[in-house]
Amino acid sequence: MLYTNLKHIESAADHAKVIGDNENVMICCGRMGPMCIPVYGVMEELEDEFKHVRFFDMEFDNPESHVIRNAPECRGFMGLPFTVYYKNGKIVKATTSIQNMTQVKTILEKEFGAPVNA
Repeated sequence: MLYTNLKHIESAADHAKVIGDNENVMICCGRMGPMCIPVYGVMEELEDEFKHVRFFDMEFDNPESHVIRNAPECRGFMGLPFTVYYKNGKIVKATTSIQNMTQVKTILEKEFGAPVNA
């Protein structure tokens, strides 16, 4: 399991349930390495701002993460983490390697809309 403050996906069944039960989902599939940790931090910061998006992590080395590692949208990715954005159960965007706050917010706003004030 990854040591983040995000909700964890530990199996392919959990993954299917998460993307099936939630309209907007961001999953960061990685390790506790220097390219991944900053992305987890960005996600943790954005959870309160983007209340209409569910944020999760998934351990890259878990055999169950094949659902992300082998996704056609991730084919050819070379760097960790693999970050995948789902809308209504379908991948709408996938990125590889480190992403900063501006990059992540741009994707979230484009794919899921502006932050929702609650």
